[in-house]
Amino acid sequence: MKLSIVIPVYNEEERVGPAVEALNASLPLPDAAAEVVFVDDGSTDRTQAVLASAPARFPFAVHAYRPNRGKGYALKTGVLRTTGDYILFLDVDMSTPLTELEKFRPAMARGAPVIIGSRKTAGSRIVKGQSAFRRKLGEGFSFLSNLLLVPGITDFTCGFKVFRGDAGRRIFAAQRIERWGFDAEIIFLAGKYGYPVTEIPVSWTNDERTKVRLGKDVLRSLSDLLRIRGNDLAGKY
Repeated sequence: MKLSIVIPVYNEEERVGPAVEALNASLPLPDAAAEVVFVDDGSTDRTQAVLASAPARFPFAVHAYRPNRGKGYALKTGVLRTTGDYILFLDVDMSTPLTELEKFRPAMARGAPVIIGSRKTAGSRIVKGQSAFRRKLGEGFSFLSNLLLVPGITDFTCGFKVFRGDAGRRIFAAQRIERWGFDAEIIFLAGKYGYPVTEIPVSWTNDERTKVRLGKDVLRSLSDLLRIRGNDLAGKY
């Protein structure tokens, strides 16, 4: 099995080095060759320089562009450049560590098309949590995503998701949301295209250096839910 790993980055000169070190500790994976794709979403700091000098013990590619377009666009860019049998995307802060992939292997072995990490199902573990306010905002987003788009999903926004190669490339090719609402869109598209979604409990540690801006990004994500429903009604998917 060949695994593609996609990691979006934006002004991550402080976190991309530790991310490479974490990947050094985990790669190569047992029974799976891996390709690693970093997507630089318009960084204006030294992110690319740090990557270029990183002592990586694994091959990786960097796809960069300007200006900044958003995490959803970055992931679409990376996923559509992958060649793996399975595609994993994870956050550069490794809030869910790569070692959690072991929990996904049984589902991958039976060919599950979409497998997503959940911080809210039995067996999940929160090492360091968010503030109560951020947690409530996340719960609100999940509630509205369930109501408007896909019922029964406990965690739309965990940044640790795995797709069978054919399913992932089809879903991301159709994706239209470029910023934070993309998580709900890709799960909606999975259901629309007949790909069942499997949720797996994961370990997760909050990184307070999050790029999510309370207010602007949260409101945009909520409006994105309506855009997704509108896109579907307009036949854009």
